Amino acid sequence: MWIRFAIALLPIVWLIISLGVMRMPAARACVIGLILTMVLAVFSFKLPVLDTASGALEAIIMGIWPIMFVIVMALFAYNVTTESGGMEIIQNMLATISTDKRIIVLIIAWGFGGFLESIAGFGTAVAIAAGILIAFGLDPIRASVISLIANTTATAFGAIGLPVLTLAEVTGLHQEKLSFIVTLQLSILVILVPFILVILTKGSIKAIKGVGFITLMSGLGIAIPQVIAAKFVGAELPAIVGSLCSIAITVLLTRWHDDEEEPDVLRPNAKEMLKACSPFILVFIFVIFASSLVPAVNDVLNKVTTNLVVYTGKNPNTLSISWLSSPGTLIFVATLIGGAIQGVSLKKMMQILGQSIKSVWKTTITVCAIVGLAKVMVYAGMTNALAVALVGLLGPVYPLFAPLIGALGTFLTGSATSANVLFGNLQYTAATDLGVSKYWVVATNMTGATAGMLSPQNIAVATGSINREGDEGEILKETVKWGGLYLVVCCVFLYIVGLVAGMI
Repeated sequence: MWIRFAIALLPIVWLIISLGVMRMPAARACVIGLILTMVLAVFSFKLPVLDTASGALEAIIMGIWPIMFVIVMALFAYNVTTESGGMEIIQNMLATISTDKRIIVLIIAWGFGGFLESIAGFGTAVAIAAGILIAFGLDPIRASVISLIANTTATAFGAIGLPVLTLAEVTGLHQEKLSFIVTLQLSILVILVPFILVILTKGSIKAIKGVGFITLMSGLGIAIPQVIAAKFVGAELPAIVGSLCSIAITVLLTRWHDDEEEPDVLRPNAKEMLKACSPFILVFIFVIFASSLVPAVNDVLNKVTTNLVVYTGKNPNTLSISWLSSPGTLIFVATLIGGAIQGVSLKKMMQILGQSIKSVWKTTITVCAIVGLAKVMVYAGMTNALAVALVGLLGPVYPLFAPLIGALGTFLTGSATSANVLFGNLQYTAATDLGVSKYWVVATNMTGATAGMLSPQNIAVATGSINREGDEGEILKETVKWGGLYLVVCCVFLYIVGLVAGMI
């Protein structure tokens, strides 16, 4: 058992060394990792060459559709809104609300950052939020740390729910039920993080004084709506609905909070705001109508589906490509209409789409390689070998450490989606071997994977956005401290709740 475990662990060890120690570009490291995994699958786990190759091909198709398709379309929506000036209008509106830096952090880093993560992902929230906070007078390093920590819980449902949708896809679990459990697991963290942000803003726990209630409600403003959205719609809307509700509640409560000075930014009028937000409003509407809440539309859209069987071995999966109901398709149509409302020509939007595709070619290679690596490990039995050994070593307390496996995935890849692809099936197999709730244990992988403030790649995004390359170590020192607290709370809370609820 332990020899198989050691061999199966080699691809993971390679990723740790290549990404964490050698600082190798992710695309190169993951491609080498995929090749290594295929060699081990053939020679050590005796998976036939054709089955190994077809398993990798199936994964590459999954990497392109829906994962990269959604990422590209989310970036397309954001870039069109930026081109039209709509994003600047949204930022100006938020900037007129308060001059108290603690309130600004809650609105910009927490609420608006969560909204950006929900529609775009891909580090957008960290880069933009950090830049705005610096403009409001925060120290660049502190602004980066705040933005990284704020960009945690929202990543579970970033890019229109892609990480959870992917986790459901690779494990075969029902995405609505999985989404609901993830929101429940995140609830304590969603309430805790805003308080951390306020403390960091002033550098003292005393910073909570005077804004404690607003901070609490800013967290609950996300926690409660996203549970409801996940329960009745699924993975696409929780982060969008939660972030918008949090912004609205924080703004409303800020009316009773005294400011020392008036904001010097002109507030956009309602017409300008509706125009600026039109792509995202349309995304919201389209996702609702395409969901199971409207069966008539949902059934029609799902009829336009292509089913593929690519893997040549035993128990192959059927890949279902839903052309019309995919979140990527809905974002694309919403962006075309919203862009037209904002006055962007179709020709210009196509140019922006081309630029968006071109900007993520390295990410496409990384995602396809990491999905391929994970899928080949599953088909070869390598994931099962890891799970059996870990369950044998940890026994009934395995669920206590399950979130750390998700966090390791994000640390290695910089992506919650990739972390789910990499370790989702390991968690599923471990839960099966233990005889505990598969949904609960698999969901803990997603919850742990939200600790993206510990990822060297995400930290690099933060330093690059504020032109402070070389300061990664200084930022890492701060994020490790808070990231450690985040994961301790995550592990202990989920283990206790899981025991009480009879899930583990």
